[in-house]
Amino acid sequence: MSIQLINITRSFADLQVLKGIDLTVEKNEIISILGASGAGKTTLLHIVGTLDKPNGGQVLFDGTDVFAMSDRKLNEFRNTHIGFVFQFHHLLPEFTALENVCIPAFIGGRNKTETIDKAEKLLDTLGLRDRITHKPATLSGGEQQRVAVARALINDPDVILADEPSGNLDSDNARELHELFLHLRSELNQTFIIITHNADLAHMSDRQIVIKDGKLVG
Repeated sequence: MSIQLINITRSFADLQVLKGIDLTVEKNEIISILGASGAGKTTLLHIVGTLDKPNGGQVLFDGTDVFAMSDRKLNEFRNTHIGFVFQFHHLLPEFTALENVCIPAFIGGRNKTETIDKAEKLLDTLGLRDRITHKPATLSGGEQQRVAVARALINDPDVILADEPSGNLDSDNARELHELFLHLRSELNQTFIIITHNADLAHMSDRQIVIKDGKLVG
């Protein structure tokens, strides 16, 4: 699924954060977005993920303007086509790793038995076979982030949006996560848009996009 941003603007009160962003991301591409704190990276990612609406411009997925959809259709689109991985894992502490992974599929009304089976396979693929019944507090930082990746993948999204996904990981776990993204792109043909300050991850991407003062500069 290709993504096209056309003249995206976003302001908060008198502060203009995005000042006319044009960007095309092709299917199966890994894009890194870099820039200083406050440059507008996370705002841009939230708009691509339909979590926030622009003040102006269009966000097209395979030519369809997603913000022209009704709220119900947009929620369904987001749950089906977009997966999110954040710096802070946002795992629900009262649920096991397996249950955390299943939640987006259950919200989407998917078959319970099939969902559990798929979640187990994803966690096995990510090296967490022996940790599926563990709650987040008993998992390492790297394990928690891999659970978050599995959760992002449970609905077979076309695109994964990641906001500083290795920001809280040590160098070894960060490198493993970066290699995992490359593996998933190869195996599942997914598109990744990643905000990162990690130079190694940025260099592993197909393209590096720099945002400065609300505009793309490279």
